[in-house]
Amino acid sequence: MSINNILPFLSTIVMLIFTLSVFQRYLVRRNPAFLFWSIGLLMFGSGSFAEAYLSLSWSPVIFYIWYLFGAALNAAWLGHGTLALLVKKRWVSVVTIILVVGSLLAGVLMLTTPLDAGSFEPGVAISEQYRAIMPQGAPVRLTTPFFNIYGMITLVGGAIYSAYLFWRKRVLPNRVIGNVLIAVGALSIGFASSLTRLGYGQYLYIGELLAATLMYIGFRAAAGPKPETETAAQTTPAGAR
Repeated sequence: MSINNILPFLSTIVMLIFTLSVFQRYLVRRNPAFLFWSIGLLMFGSGSFAEAYLSLSWSPVIFYIWYLFGAALNAAWLGHGTLALLVKKRWVSVVTIILVVGSLLAGVLMLTTPLDAGSFEPGVAISEQYRAIMPQGAPVRLTTPFFNIYGMITLVGGAIYSAYLFWRKRVLPNRVIGNVLIAVGALSIGFASSLTRLGYGQYLYIGELLAATLMYIGFRAAAGPKPETETAAQTTPAGAR
């Protein structure tokens, strides 16, 4: 088993711990932002698990899970959690409806996509062979950039903006560092995904593990102590209001 077959297992473990940490914070705070983050992280972890499974054996159901949750939707739900912390609730509600409808549509398109199981090669990273398995013009593939662009803008932009607010106010340096780590983690998976689309799928799994690790460390760093008076600055989910 190559290192590329092992990395998804490691990413799955990190994302499981990360998801439980964020969901626990949602149960305590009842802030919808942490629920959206939990959904996105669960999708991320599901995608990593699917990659690990597909490195050993073929399953059309697992492939659907990998593409839908790992390649298409997780970035959008993660970014939506950040949006929920930074934008007025009325607008968040509107975007949430759009995101839910879009996600359901992507799910339907994924389930109706024919797969060429004969093209599957055991032991080869799924990110390096999925193009041969899915039709090039599959409608679900056309939806993926919209979800990923929305997710990257809201997640990275929100983290950088929050880090800037705390830095400008000279308060809570742990949240500055935490948000920077989240932004770097999100950028690392975005860069690896871009390389995958250019035909360099061998870098996707190390990018995912790096992203999962950096974002989790960022979350833990930013979830440290805060002053008794609530700071006026909004934070990303790593800011743990």
